[in-house]
Amino acid sequence: MLSITSQYLARYRRLAGERSDTLLPVTGAQRRFVLVRSLDPSGRPDLVPMFFAFPRGTIDPERLRAAARALAARHTALRSRVGVVRGTPVLSVPADPDVGVTRPDLLPGESPADAIRRALASWDAQGPAMRLLLVGDEEREEDILAVVLDHAACDGRSLARIVDELGAAYDEDDPAARTAPEETHAELAAYRDAVLGQLAAEERAETPAAAAYWADRLRALDTHAPAPRPARVPDRAQPSGTAQARLPAHDGGGVSFPGLLDACRSATRELYGTDRAVPLGYPWGGRPTGAEPVVGCFLNTLVFPVDTGSGSGPGPEGTADAWWDDLDRADVPFDAVVAAVRSTGSRWTGGLDGLLTVDDDTRRPPLKLAGAEGREIHVDGRPVRAPFALSVTQGAEIRLRMVWDRAVLDDGTAHRAFDALTHALRPSDPTVR
Repeated sequence: MLSITSQYLARYRRLAGERSDTLLPVTGAQRRFVLVRSLDPSGRPDLVPMFFAFPRGTIDPERLRAAARALAARHTALRSRVGVVRGTPVLSVPADPDVGVTRPDLLPGESPADAIRRALASWDAQGPAMRLLLVGDEEREEDILAVVLDHAACDGRSLARIVDELGAAYDEDDPAARTAPEETHAELAAYRDAVLGQLAAEERAETPAAAAYWADRLRALDTHAPAPRPARVPDRAQPSGTAQARLPAHDGGGVSFPGLLDACRSATRELYGTDRAVPLGYPWGGRPTGAEPVVGCFLNTLVFPVDTGSGSGPGPEGTADAWWDDLDRADVPFDAVVAAVRSTGSRWTGGLDGLLTVDDDTRRPPLKLAGAEGREIHVDGRPVRAPFALSVTQGAEIRLRMVWDRAVLDDGTAHRAFDALTHALRPSDPTVR
């Protein structure tokens, strides 16, 4: 029987035919985003926004628009549209990038953050993968620039590069003139080769042995978060809650990834109770060996079964051993992993009760436009895909942010979970600042 990846490639090739320059395949990670979007009643995609505050009047909107279009012309993923054609997920590449800068007006009583949330909520899935929003904040005498990307076309490794190249294009006198058609065509070919290389790696990874491994590894999973109940969200409250903390860095640097996974056990125990195997998703991987460093989404989503047993658990060493075994099968695409687990009779349908992302502070450069440096900010209260999502930024200190869906988790429980997490990650001596 053909693997899921082999079946997808066969469907794509029949569909694309002679249109391989305008209709590109997607990786297993991108297929997951398309599937999740299709299951959402509102059809909303996963968005990755970056927010920067600039002194009022320092941004030239027309210059910014030209820079954004030049950036999109140089990167296939940024000017494309992720969608489904005849039941097959694909990336459609238009002839010309139409990335623009939208300037939402504030409605009566709205704050700049309200206007941004409203604009993101109305995201048209048929548009380009990258869009820019510019909103004035008269009270702070600032302009807030949101650089927003469809997660299905952008991985976390690309964010720093996008910020750097957008600033560089803004500083050019005529950014469009600096992008030759040959450069655009060459990048498209490199992007297509990288995606096909990733799909080839996924096809090789879908072995009976790998399927048996993931079936056994995740057979105990179930969905433990309560069903969403919008009525539980307080009147006029935002759909998601937020908590954040700063911790001193540990001796010798940041917390290891297995250490973070182990600490998540404390939070999930508070959220969902004991003696459960909770599905926690996290991105992992990279571009295939030898691929050009194209901007795009090639990270797979791996699932870690967080054991919330009331005991101490396996500890960091046991977690690390299991995690390393997982990484040996990290190229198996998410949909194939779910199919393998379902074949055992498991009730798990692929839903994730939590998400974990980790970033390096040194890979988060500020956005500079003509010498003006933007201050990175957060716009909270946006919808979250999973019941909770945790982001960890490591550098001179450890910065933690947790957001949760208020229709699923109440604020009191979420704050207790976050406190348990920070306690598990706090060095033994210093206190949280």
